[in-house]
Amino acid sequence: MVNLKLERETCKMISVDRKLTLSQFYEIIFNKQELEIEPDVLDTVEESHLFLRDFAQNKIIYGVNTGFGPMAQYRIRDEDRHQLQYNLIRSHAAGTGDLLPPIQVKAAMLTRLCNISKGKSGVHTSVINLLKELINREITPVIFAHGGVGASGDLVQLAHLALVLIGEGEVLFHGARRPTADVFAEQGLKPIEVVVREGLSLINGTSVMTGIGLVNYFYAKKLLAWSVWLSCAMNEIVKAHDDHYSITLNAVKLHRGQNEIAGRMRMHLEDSPLIKKREDDLYSGNNQEEIFKDKVQEYYSLRCVPQILGPVLETIEQVGRVLEDELNSVSDNPIISVEDKNVYHGGNFHGDYISLEMDKLKLAITRLTMLSERQLNYLMNTKINEILPPFVNMGKLGFNFGMQGAQFTATSTTAENQTLSTSMYVHSIPNNNDNQDIVSMGTNAAVLANKVLLNSFEVLAIQMISIAQAVDILSYQNFVSSKTKAVYDEVRRIVPAFSDDRPLYPVIQKVKEFLMR
Repeated sequence: MVNLKLERETCKMISVDRKLTLSQFYEIIFNKQELEIEPDVLDTVEESHLFLRDFAQNKIIYGVNTGFGPMAQYRIRDEDRHQLQYNLIRSHAAGTGDLLPPIQVKAAMLTRLCNISKGKSGVHTSVINLLKELINREITPVIFAHGGVGASGDLVQLAHLALVLIGEGEVLFHGARRPTADVFAEQGLKPIEVVVREGLSLINGTSVMTGIGLVNYFYAKKLLAWSVWLSCAMNEIVKAHDDHYSITLNAVKLHRGQNEIAGRMRMHLEDSPLIKKREDDLYSGNNQEEIFKDKVQEYYSLRCVPQILGPVLETIEQVGRVLEDELNSVSDNPIISVEDKNVYHGGNFHGDYISLEMDKLKLAITRLTMLSERQLNYLMNTKINEILPPFVNMGKLGFNFGMQGAQFTATSTTAENQTLSTSMYVHSIPNNNDNQDIVSMGTNAAVLANKVLLNSFEVLAIQMISIAQAVDILSYQNFVSSKTKAVYDEVRRIVPAFSDDRPLYPVIQKVKEFLMR
């Protein structure tokens, strides 16, 4: 099995005194580790709330006694302040398109909880407590993919989250889409208390793009690990030489990612009898023929894996660092400082950091998918590999078709990834009466990156099945490395070797799920 080597930590508390680590985030989101709130977090949030409530008297503070966006020049009367927050939430719950998957919404909720737990937003403690309950009980607000422009944060998507927190809107619970009020009644949950600026604090931030981005990050790590596995298995199938992933060759390039990928390949292939030593094969002096029967050098998709996946690895790591920082940041506006006895207005809600990283991530993963597609083509094309029947067909040639149909899907999906990799970061469209005159499009960038990642699992699943077929055709089951054999056995339990034609879509989906788990 591919191991992400995530450090398992006990994720029982969120503290404003330390970061929530990526490993802790993974445990809560993917492994359903329960979340608790330390008492000092609630104390900090309460102190911030009480300070803002008192400080706001006789002062002009955005979103407390003013309108929003370009209407901030309008004063809000004291008696209307409470209703103002409800108006903001309800008016901005205007998303459309597909629903965000529950795992993305849960990630967004955890990110929002981390942000406002720092005590810089002035919210009532009921917000912290209710978010914790929704996360632990797997109650996820209905949030739509379309709506966010990524400055003033994820306004529309977060408004749908806030709508649920005030007891309205809809949620997904036990696989069903239901009215929030009904689920709250069953679960004994109460809506939040809106007192000063809870509406604005909830919708003003980068939590949705960051939450989706974090889910993307973990998927990307899995894809990279599988890409290394597939590349190693490919090298075994063709009995490649070992020098292209050697220490000596890769050490003269100073890129850490390249050297780490080469190291992973050496570890994977260390016990493979199929890999050849160049000094035994081509340096022996016995090769006197005019046309060499063995390839002097392998194709790029086999020989240049460290150079191709090295920058992918480094990109994923950089994405993780930025996301972890954003997860533990405060993306609200304005910022409440109890320490300074002041309120600061600015633009911490701007999603440029996330938007740029999501664009970089989808470029890197699209490149990874292109590598997979080219390796798959090498398996399919008997004129190139010279050792396998066309389309790794285990049946009667001409009568049966092997993986021919599945290759179309892999090629088509790779092409879609290439198109989806167009940048959102440089695609700002001014809106909000030109108040938001340059925006990040970070939410769109995260959603599109997620599509690229899910597509990539499909391409790699098709390659995985094809590799299993190739291993059987060549009778290499007992000759591949131990790491190749362990995964091969698992894949064969999902999809046994086949020679007769049959619909492949069910097994492609099952192998995709295996790769994503």
